Amino acid sequence: MIRETGILADRAIKQLFDSGRLQSEAPLDKDQIQPASLDLRLGAKAFRVRAAFMPGPQHLVADKLERLQLHVVDLSEGAVLETGCVYIVPLMESVDLPANLSASTNPKSSTGRLDIFTRVMTDRAQEFDKVPAGYKGPLYLEISPRTFPVVVRKGSRLSQIRFRSGNALLSESEVMALHASEGLVASEMPNVSGGGIALSIDLEGTGEDGLVGYRGKHHTSVVDVDRKGAHDVLDFWEPIYGRGRRELILDPDEFYILVSREAVHVPPLYAAEMTPFDPLVGEFRVHYAGFFDPGFGHAPVGGSGSRAVLEVRSHEVPFILEHGQIVGRLVYEHMQERPEALYGTGLGSNYQAQGLKLSKHFKV
Repeated sequence: MIRETGILADRAIKQLFDSGRLQSEAPLDKDQIQPASLDLRLGAKAFRVRAAFMPGPQHLVADKLERLQLHVVDLSEGAVLETGCVYIVPLMESVDLPANLSASTNPKSSTGRLDIFTRVMTDRAQEFDKVPAGYKGPLYLEISPRTFPVVVRKGSRLSQIRFRSGNALLSESEVMALHASEGLVASEMPNVSGGGIALSIDLEGTGEDGLVGYRGKHHTSVVDVDRKGAHDVLDFWEPIYGRGRRELILDPDEFYILVSREAVHVPPLYAAEMTPFDPLVGEFRVHYAGFFDPGFGHAPVGGSGSRAVLEVRSHEVPFILEHGQIVGRLVYEHMQERPEALYGTGLGSNYQAQGLKLSKHFKV
């Protein structure tokens, strides 16, 4: 059965390509279509710009690039993108959306865990990471590495796009009913408000040493975004140990990898996403880069839930984060149909059944 409203599954994404609603400069990678999203690939050029910008309703991105670009970086053989710089890269994929279909984008999980700030924009955009219904045209990715310089190349995949028909969001009552039947988090009475399930931080630590997270080092060598298991953890990260304190002082402008206390489960007929940071919870920003696909933490393929790995930054002042403190909310949406393949089932999924885990680029 196919719902009229909901997130498009892998089969429907393939049909968008077949019908010409999605186009690409090159044949798709075999694993580019995910259960509920499409990975987007970098084109051959990156434009180093003076500053990030919003095109606005009267302008094409290409017109703004003519005025704001400093130089062009050739990505065909790979190139280093430096920290603190802003780059705009035309993507290989373009869209021609019908009037009843919109899209949203998000960094891939590995992108966020490297502290690479990315967001997609369209021509005449007034919002980042939103592709309005009926939009026809190119897609561009803004990239700004914040902690590590990175090597990228034509075809690198840093962001993903999810297609949506109508309003697919579950209400609070629907979320509670789904939790009662499916167990969305490992809790009998989850905190549900604002249409989402609250997630809290785990600062008790794991293993004998009480590891609670990692803090990114400065002045490191480059990370190649297309190489798995190629880098030594201690060359890039400082492990953080709880030592029984159950709290962590966040230093301003430092980047942390932490993990949720709750194990998350996304049933096959649903997709999920972490809601944006709520400034009412404290002077810090927490985000989960990437979407939670159907099958994330699903029992048949990964056990009863997987932790949400969180990227954390304090703002202008140091801030004490305490164990169990709510840091975000997970919202659920209906899928139009069950995907042909679930997250973690032969898709090369890197984070199924995860706990505290760095990106795939680092040696285990």
